[in-house]
Amino acid sequence: MSKPATSLFDNAAVRPLADKLRPRALGEVVGQDHLLKPDAPLGRMVAANRLASLILWGPPGCGKTTIARLLADASDLYFEPVSAVASGVAELRKIFEAAENRRATGRSTLLFVDEIHRFNRAQQDVLLPYVEDGTVTLVGATTENPSFELNGALLSRCQVLVLNRLDDAALELLLTRAEGDAKASLPLDADARAALKAMADGDGRYLLIMTEEILSLPKDKILDTAKLATFVQKRRPLYDKAQESHYNLISALHKSLRGSDCDAALYWFARMVSGGEDPRYIARRLTRFASEDVGLADPQALPLAIAAWETYERMGSPEGELALAELVIYLATAPKSNAAYIALGAAMSTARQYGSLMPPKHILNAPTKMMRELGYSEGYEYDHDSTEGFSGQNYFPDGLKRQEFYRPVERGFERDVRKRLDYWAELRRKRQVGE
Repeated sequence: MSKPATSLFDNAAVRPLADKLRPRALGEVVGQDHLLKPDAPLGRMVAANRLASLILWGPPGCGKTTIARLLADASDLYFEPVSAVASGVAELRKIFEAAENRRATGRSTLLFVDEIHRFNRAQQDVLLPYVEDGTVTLVGATTENPSFELNGALLSRCQVLVLNRLDDAALELLLTRAEGDAKASLPLDADARAALKAMADGDGRYLLIMTEEILSLPKDKILDTAKLATFVQKRRPLYDKAQESHYNLISALHKSLRGSDCDAALYWFARMVSGGEDPRYIARRLTRFASEDVGLADPQALPLAIAAWETYERMGSPEGELALAELVIYLATAPKSNAAYIALGAAMSTARQYGSLMPPKHILNAPTKMMRELGYSEGYEYDHDSTEGFSGQNYFPDGLKRQEFYRPVERGFERDVRKRLDYWAELRRKRQVGE
């Protein structure tokens, strides 16, 4: 085969870091040992020189394209990459014709279809006879569940392999390789380095893109987590200073409500209405207060806020403003709890920290045979079948310690919620210790 033409990226100085560090052998691929070790599915196929048609299913940046290319090299197959987004049936037929001619000379073809889930049913059907007769060995890459996105006929001719999102150890290895290539350490302290990996969310390609930018920074300043966030994220725009009074008054109303000062809250409400503020804006903020500051201490606050807002929309000014005033009084005198607000913030923080962890398999539905074979739904206990109507099973991702986000207060309706949560916690504890 003739040597390919020189490309722009042959100059190492201008090649993107992710391309420079692309593995040159299957042993250099990180995070996918369950597929690539000698006794793993792909390891066995390569050793036996019998590569089957495959569907590589995994999140972005986990190495699907790289593995496909290296499988072609290891099996001495001609690598033919296409994108399901840009390729149609006509192009596929040309590829199959070339593959047949190549096969006649003793060279087989690996057809790599990126984002294969984007092929429609007709395009998928075009692949079938050529996969069936061995004209091509198909390797498709997808981020979507093949059970739902690929037709049964194609799935029956391919082995589905599930790739993992890159874990912390794999991402750390990529960072080490990047530092070795640059002959310099990343200007990050330990916490910022951990934050950088968390921001990548298991995507090795994205990690290297961010790393390349960080390596371009001056090496004399070490970034902490806060400075790293400033560097990789844009600042939010500031408020318009011309509207300072507007924000001062809504702040005064909100904090008077939170402080249960009904009269002060009515005063600031009246100031805003008389100053020409749109009552719809006030209604929106009062609705926010009902969910954020009253919360489940009084579950009626939120529906009453929606009702007051709708009343204003139907009646307009000035009659509708009375409904909003009644809402102000109700919210100011209601029991307060921001437990739900805090719980959401804590849950969001944990979700960002740990990224796209999979739910435990026992709580996943298994509508397809493939999903059942992968262990989906196995071991699930139906809560209604237990005496207490509570199984106490784990619903957090495997490897993530149980979290307590929601902590209801001893006020209003949440006092009863607290009792139920404590009761379930005790049942869960007894289950764990086998009582």
